[in-house]
Parts: sequence; structure tokens; C-alpha cells
Amino acid sequence: MAVAVNETEIAYAGVAGQAELIRNGEISSVELTQTLLKRIERLNPSINAFRIVMADEALAEAATRDGAGAGRTRPLHGVPIAIKDEIDVAGQLTTFGTAARTRPAAADGELVARLRTAGAVIIGKTTMPEFGQWPFTESAAFGYTRNPWDLSRSTGGSSGGTAAAVAAGMVAVGIGGDGGGSIRIPSACCGLYGLKPTRGLVSTAPYQHLWHALGTQGPLARSVRDSALVYDAIRTELPGHELGFATAAATDPPRLRIALSRKPAQRGVRLDAEQAGALEQMAAALRELGHEVHEHDPDYPEVAPAFVPQFYGGVRDEVALVERPDLLERRTKQTLALSRAIPESTVRWAIRRGAQIAERVNHFFEHHDVLLTPTIAALPRRLGALDGIGSLHASLRAVPYVAYTAVWNLCGNPAASIPAGFAGDGMPCAVQIVGAPGQEPMLLRLSAQLERARPWADRRPPLDPA
Repeated sequence: MAVAVNETEIAYAGVAGQAELIRNGEISSVELTQTLLKRIERLNPSINAFRIVMADEALAEAATRDGAGAGRTRPLHGVPIAIKDEIDVAGQLTTFGTAARTRPAAADGELVARLRTAGAVIIGKTTMPEFGQWPFTESAAFGYTRNPWDLSRSTGGSSGGTAAAVAAGMVAVGIGGDGGGSIRIPSACCGLYGLKPTRGLVSTAPYQHLWHALGTQGPLARSVRDSALVYDAIRTELPGHELGFATAAATDPPRLRIALSRKPAQRGVRLDAEQAGALEQMAAALRELGHEVHEHDPDYPEVAPAFVPQFYGGVRDEVALVERPDLLERRTKQTLALSRAIPESTVRWAIRRGAQIAERVNHFFEHHDVLLTPTIAALPRRLGALDGIGSLHASLRAVPYVAYTAVWNLCGNPAASIPAGFAGDGMPCAVQIVGAPGQEPMLLRLSAQLERARPWADRRPPLDPA
């Protein structure tokens, strides 16, 4: 390295910091990639964040970045990024968390192609539960993924491998997917910032959809700025986004009307006392920043009739891609059996019903700029959430983790999980902010303002020598 820099500081420098080190000639992309590969080699055996590490490919790509002098101005130039294993990377399996897929992808997915165009280095693919069905990153094929804050605890899911990799400093940022909370839930469990974008903002090509109208993809990051930088590289253009997300994140928002709600969209969910306390503290912080914060609950209709058919239909569509259905988990075979009771006509009805629910719920944002809720109702649970149970039982165990998030997949709104301190047992707490469709710039401005007022990115799991 041109300048001797501590491995841990490099690892936690973030996307912006790592890109700046490369631009300034303090480190090359190859040296950065080698540093992170050594860290992955040391930490991944105990955490299990990566399904596969693409060491040779990443070093070759990093060398190409170092040879492209003019490309150093690209925002992600030379920065290694991890990809959730439901997104195609050329020459690699897209497993969806299962052993039943055996044919490598012929080409990069659109999101990965955009990352490469922005100068990123693809370093590996991260773990997930089979077909992303559960908010716990555990699978028969690839085992438990462990939370860097406490190796006996869950990372959440389904983008749990990505969350663990970022939280542990194995990469500065990773890509996840979110069909019911799968960016926000693992971000909440691992102390990260995770913004689910408006439906349609990020392409899922070559796949036509991610669980029909429910899913989208995006980054999990340590900072708001890093998230914004990656979104500027992967997003499509929508009205109101012309200035760019990174520019938005650098600007304070105006005084906002923020509604505080503890009410989950699903009945029968009890909010953990420490998550409730974190919500109150964040509301106080927002008031100190000059925003109007008052208690008001959205008018949530019953969301299951519109959500459940799309979930089952989406998993069914993904299972249809496998070459070895005999290797599917027993739970997935049960999900598949249940999905046969839901014809395609019901899935199409559910999509239309979801649009009607979205229209009704979004009237809320005619009188409020932002909704503030918990992200998850519980703290990260112990590993083994899926041990010995079937599909329906797993769905019941998922409820406290999706009770505040899944409705916004149904409605298509942008929603972000924001770190909100730590519980007494040392596990991260989090809150969720939600905006009207297309309001990512406002959510990023508010998130960045909170980050400046109550910084979180300097908090690190106990993985490195003091």
C-alpha cells in the first residue's frame, strides 16, 4: 500500500471512504480487495455471510480498475461489493439459498451490470434462506448465518448474509432484496442503514419480478451517504430524482410533519420494550431537530389477502427455475404444496387488490410527510428459528419481524430502517421511516440529518483486537 493504513480502518471506511483512498492513490483497488479478502478469510468461517467468495475474479477485476486511470472519477471505482444470492452474477450460481439450482448464470443481472459500470468490484455472493421465504438466514444447504454483534443470534433475513458481511466490515456495502422487509429487517438486526426503494426504481432483470408486485432490490450500508451513492449507480430515473440521491443526502430537510405510530399492520404483535424505547428516543431526536412529531396511526386494511398469494406465487415461480427439485428443503416443498391452492388468477387479483390498498393507505401522506414506526417488533432472536418446523409454523415465527415492514412492500412505498442505539443485551435497535412513493430523496435527507445528530456508523461489532 502506498500509505500504511490499519486493516480495520480500511474495512470500516465505507464506500465513500474506500473510493476516496483509491482516488487519492493511498491504496489501489487490488490492495483494497486483498485486504478485504484476508478479512473475509478470517471472519467468514465463524459468521457465514458469504455463500461463495470470488477471490480470483475480484482481484482480476480490481486490477482492471487500477489500469483504468480515467475511470477513477466513477463513484464506486475499485470498491468491492457483495451480492445477495438471488441476483445473477455471470459465471456463478444464483442459488436463491437452495442446493437445488446447479446451472451458473450466463450474464450479469441488470443491477450487477450497473454496479460494474460505476466501477465496483464484485467480491462474492451472500447467504439467504431458501427462496428468501423467512426473516431468518438459515438454510439446510448453507447453514446458519451469525450476527456479528453476537454470534449466537440471528441476522434476520432474508438478506442476512449481506447484512452480516457489511456489519463485520468484510465489505463496505452489499446488495439485498426486499419482498416483505428483507433489506430493513437484517439492517435492523445488524445495526445498518437499509432503504427499500419505491417499487420499480431498481431493475430486477433478467427476472421479470421479485415476488410479483412485492419485491425490489437495493443496498445495505453502514451510512446514509454510502446507500445514496450506490442507489445513484443502480436506480432508474423517476420524476423528482434529477439531482441525485447523494446530493439529497448532503442537504438537511425542511421542517417535516412526522407521524409516530406503534401500531403494526398485523394484529396480535407485541412490541418489545427496548424497541419501543428506541422509537421514543428517535421521536425526541426528531423534535430536537425541529420537526413536528405527533402520534397518528395509518388506517391499515387487512393486508394478508393481497400479500399471501403474491408470496406463494413468487416462491412458486422461483422454484420453477431449479434443476434438482428433489434437493429442496422440506419447508419449501410444503410452501410449494400450499401454493398449488392459489391459481394464477388469484395472484393477479392480489396484485390488483394491493394497488387498491396502496391507494387507500397513501391518503395518509396527504397530511403527513413521514411515518415513524419500529422496524421490527422484537430483538434479534437466537439461532435455530427454523429448526424442526414446517412452512406454516415458520410463517408464524416470522410475524414479529414483518409486522411493520411487509405492508410497504404491498403498497410499494420507500421505507428505511435506521439504527437507533442498542438494547441492554448489546443487540442493535432500529426504527423505520416511510414516505410516499418516489420520496426517497426526502427520506435520505431526513436519515442523514439523524445520522449527523446521532452518529451510528462508528459503532462496530466486537470482532477486532482492541
